[in-house]
Amino acid sequence: MGSSATAGPVVLGIESSCDETGAGLVRNGRLLGHAVASSMDEHARFGGVVPEIAARAHVHALNPVVRRALDEARLRLGDIGAVAVTTGPGLSGALQVGLAGAKGLAYALGVPLYGVHHLAGHVAADTLEHGPLPDPCVVLIVSGGHTSLLLVRDLARDPVAHLGDTLDDAAGECFDKVARVFGLPYPGGPAVDRAARAGSADAVAFPRPLTGPGDDPYAFSFSGLKTAAARWAEGHRGRELPVADGAAALQEAVADVLTRKAVAACTAHGVTTLVVVGGVAANSRVRALAEERCRAAGITLRVPPLGLCTDNGAMIAAVGDLLVRAGAAPAPLDVSIDPSAPLEYAALHPVATATVARAA
Repeated sequence: MGSSATAGPVVLGIESSCDETGAGLVRNGRLLGHAVASSMDEHARFGGVVPEIAARAHVHALNPVVRRALDEARLRLGDIGAVAVTTGPGLSGALQVGLAGAKGLAYALGVPLYGVHHLAGHVAADTLEHGPLPDPCVVLIVSGGHTSLLLVRDLARDPVAHLGDTLDDAAGECFDKVARVFGLPYPGGPAVDRAARAGSADAVAFPRPLTGPGDDPYAFSFSGLKTAAARWAEGHRGRELPVADGAAALQEAVADVLTRKAVAACTAHGVTTLVVVGGVAANSRVRALAEERCRAAGITLRVPPLGLCTDNGAMIAAVGDLLVRAGAAPAPLDVSIDPSAPLEYAALHPVATATVARAA
């Protein structure tokens, strides 16, 4: 879906599903400006995100972040023609802050509001760098809470087909938990990546879960890998732990499984483009191995720039922009959040009664 000849509305995107408060402005597939505030430092001493701290941080950061995005784009509030906001999945209190802010802005400006699925945002982030997604394409989403292989056609109009999902720990969650065992700081993914530079990927023979001949070819499981890494570390009790080697071997195992399954999915479905998105897409070894294997298989690899891999408002604005251009219906006035919403469509417009009914 390319840009139309006439200028569409400026879409403001708001993201608040976890510990980043993001605002972005997109029009006709072009990123005009975005800003992100993170409360990560406040969570680091707890070794993970504390929901109450995250929600409180969003309350303080939301308005300044929107102002910063507008300033970067050299726009005013009155230039906004639509508002898009993450309505799930994510932390309940954090999502509520973003939705309340988005509703207030949409109402005050008299513009339509669109609820967006957080993971669809990650998929759309790549369009801001590389243009419209090919139809079809295979998308590998890898983040702290999600690892999924998807078959994507028209993101704004068609349902998203799940080829495989994680059965337990997501790849990012595995990095976080093993980093703690290795004595590395939170967040674990970047810490493991840094430590791995001084290590050898062949130093430890960590397992490659669900890659056997009888296993689901597209499902993921990182719980066993996490346990294997913890046991390896325990085996060094009383001796210095070779953290760099452990980090390099762990990173190699994760990158091997992710890229092996993603390339296999492309080949099996006759798809020539693989899009890798989400926070773990920033991992240097995942990117390098994906490039190597896609090149060998004749597959085009697309990965967003590092600043658009982690949670941000630009990716939510990108989905909102696609929905506007597809003529999608805006969210109802009583749109709510769904903290555990599965990815079925890019638009996510739950209402409180429906959310409660499903939870029951």
